[in-house]
Amino acid sequence: MPIIRFNNWEGPARAPLTRGQRLVTHETGAQNISSGVTRFEPGAKIPLHYHNVEEQVTIIEGEAIAIIDGTRVTLHAYDTTYVPAGVPHHFMNESDSTMAILYMYPSPYVERHFPETGTMDWHGKQP
Repeated sequence: MPIIRFNNWEGPARAPLTRGQRLVTHETGAQNISSGVTRFEPGAKIPLHYHNVEEQVTIIEGEAIAIIDGTRVTLHAYDTTYVPAGVPHHFMNESDSTMAILYMYPSPYVERHFPETGTMDWHGKQP
């Protein structure tokens, strides 16, 4: 049974002013899920994107702004979003304090499509 030790926000994330750590992934033996945490410094944001799978995001620290399918909402610690596959969304930190999220997907392979550029990246084990 793998134990994933928290790295104290030492790992880089995929957007400026963010730090992160993948938690449960195919490397840890997961067959049907992947998860991780990302911490946002003030002013940080993840670009608008959508996934090939659904996603759960829980705010675990601070205050976040989420835009999901064009609707803007303010979220606080332990507020949780559910984003269906294919729905454009992004999260940002417009506050003066750090903000952090826990994200989970029901797949060991996750694509991230960026409508503004037409590009895509991914993580996990390709099917």
